[in-house]
Amino acid sequence: MSTMPDHARTSTPTITVDDFEELAKRVDQASAEAQAMPADMRTKAMSLKSAIEEFHKIGLTRIVRTLKNDPRGKELLFELIDHPEVYALFSMHGLIRADLRTQVRRVIEMVRPYMQSHGGDVAFVDLRERTVLVRLIGNCSGCSMSQVTLKNTVEESLKQHVPEIEAVEVVEDAPVKLVQLNSLRDTEQSGWIQGPMLDELPDDRPYAFTHEDVDILILRSSQGLRAYRNACAHQGLPLDGGLVDSEAGTITCPWHGFCFDTESGECLTAPQCQLEAFPLRVIGNRIWIRPE
Repeated sequence: MSTMPDHARTSTPTITVDDFEELAKRVDQASAEAQAMPADMRTKAMSLKSAIEEFHKIGLTRIVRTLKNDPRGKELLFELIDHPEVYALFSMHGLIRADLRTQVRRVIEMVRPYMQSHGGDVAFVDLRERTVLVRLIGNCSGCSMSQVTLKNTVEESLKQHVPEIEAVEVVEDAPVKLVQLNSLRDTEQSGWIQGPMLDELPDDRPYAFTHEDVDILILRSSQGLRAYRNACAHQGLPLDGGLVDSEAGTITCPWHGFCFDTESGECLTAPQCQLEAFPLRVIGNRIWIRPE
């Protein structure tokens, strides 16, 4: 009979699991259970966790450095990072860093709750060299207080968490333009193809269709509609069966779990991956797309 006290036990199973998502859940569960232990036991558990991670980091760092110093190894390293389990491992130990654009987006998401608590919101527009372009939404837009909020919240947070950023600029919404009578004719003659009608788009999932062997995916984002090639940047498999998270603004590949930003097409799992975007416009109630 075991003499281990009940509070020292963990419900995390010890069986071998090959599924990456299941293993990740086990790690989260074990960490949560360790945090719930009495203070003295929690300190020992966290110390053990830290010691093991530091021990592993030394070996992983040597592996990465060795691979980087060999042209063949560097190529293999980039291929390995394409796999979410390898990316997660390297990221956890601080061996790789998200690209600048991804870092900026994470900080903006971090400050959005504060902006929303003041009746407004902020959206990432673009990154141009060391300057971040944002759009203010709601009560923030067009008022003098918005500039104070921007400087005191968004800009300071970005400079604190992403030192490479030098400035933040506010982009105003472009004025609505009337559609000319010859717009449809000009569109058809310049390589644009007809997509679905606006009311054909589902609210909670992607819309996919094929035109002359080009598979196209239409997604809703926080800033409107976006069109991409219907192919995951990981292995080229179709994305239209992926899980869309409207609040997070992401779509997750149903095949290998790669997660993409619906607004920019950037891969949040492996930042070197990117969805291939197509220009999109709406004329009347019709969506037009130009595969390039």
